[in-house]
Amino acid sequence: MEPGTRAPSDQVLAALAAGLQTLGFQVETSKSRDAKVARPVLFGENGVPTVTYEVDGVHNELGIVLEVEAGRGAQNNAAYRDVIRASLIVDAQYLVLLMPLFYRFGGKDGRRVQEVAAYADARAMLEAVYASRRLPLPFTGILLVGY
Repeated sequence: MEPGTRAPSDQVLAALAAGLQTLGFQVETSKSRDAKVARPVLFGENGVPTVTYEVDGVHNELGIVLEVEAGRGAQNNAAYRDVIRASLIVDAQYLVLLMPLFYRFGGKDGRRVQEVAAYADARAMLEAVYASRRLPLPFTGILLVGY
């Protein structure tokens, strides 16, 4: 895929799925209920999960949560949501977050084309969180990948 592609996140994940599965990841393969990857956040009576979050992929043995964003996710501060939600997932030690380098939208019906620097925005947010030390995250590490 070309840098700054407008590919939907599902298409990006599909391109990576086989390689990730070879490495031991469980990956969302479609939007059907049985193909989703859900991870527990809170438990109720008898240890039954009462809150779960769906993620794009997970490596249970290594504690890695994977999220792939594109399009509207880049436009709507999805990186913030992904960081907070992943930090609440039981046994999540690492977050791998894929963001497009930039996302262009608009240009239809006479609207001007706008561009969001999704990767740079996510990087700036993560740098601020770690540098300020006001919001400690439970991760051993976060890997931010721009595509």
